[in-house]
Amino acid sequence: MGLLERCKAEFGTADLYEVLGVRREASDGEIRRGYHKVSLKVHPDRVDEAGQEEATRQFQILGQVYAVLSDAEKRAVYNEQGTVDEEADALRQEQDWSAYWRLLFKKITVEDIRSFEEKYVGSEEELADIKQAYVDFGGDMDRILESVLFAEPATEPRIRAVIQGAIEAGELQPYSAFLREPRRKAVGRKRRAQEEAKEAEKSRKELGLGDEPDDLKALIQSRQKDREKEMDSFLAQMESKYCNSSKKGKKKTDKKGKK
Repeated sequence: MGLLERCKAEFGTADLYEVLGVRREASDGEIRRGYHKVSLKVHPDRVDEAGQEEATRQFQILGQVYAVLSDAEKRAVYNEQGTVDEEADALRQEQDWSAYWRLLFKKITVEDIRSFEEKYVGSEEELADIKQAYVDFGGDMDRILESVLFAEPATEPRIRAVIQGAIEAGELQPYSAFLREPRRKAVGRKRRAQEEAKEAEKSRKELGLGDEPDDLKALIQSRQKDREKEMDSFLAQMESKYCNSSKKGKKKTDKKGKK
């Protein structure tokens, strides 16, 4: 069974881009982050013994998908013909994908996250990321807030001000999705944020946790199954940004690719 058939069997789609949850025109950076987000969910180390076999199988397939889409030549062939080199794919099945994954994504700590947040929020890097997210998602604030690190409904006014200023300065196109967003969408974001805050506080009280790094780590772990999608998305962005050993060089390439 070839890679596309295995993707269909395991993920319900033979489209490699859909498997990673990215756009067909995604930049190299988006593809890498998409791979990281999805692979975090099925990493064999993160499931119980009963799910090990399925997780290992899906994890290997994701590695193969990323190997195709991260290679300019293989991606071009796939885009044009809708096929992959099955001979090379067969050889890749024997690769140690766990070792490969760890080479791409180093582990981070809660302290790393806090330190990075202090440097990132309000920086030129955040400003560029906000503008890029606005362009990538056509002004959709839901997706912008999901994409930008540390963005949440409470910080939306500041992010909106950044975007509005860039629009007025002629740096960004005035998308109607941003300028004429239905009120119900903003209300929905606020409601979800309030519900999530209540969940977090409830879990913290139940576990008797405080605000120390170890307590925060324990809280994240305790809520991992219920909040897996949210936490994986956040940590994936953090690790791909903060722990990439060649971050600066790749970031320039990624942003050029997005323009």
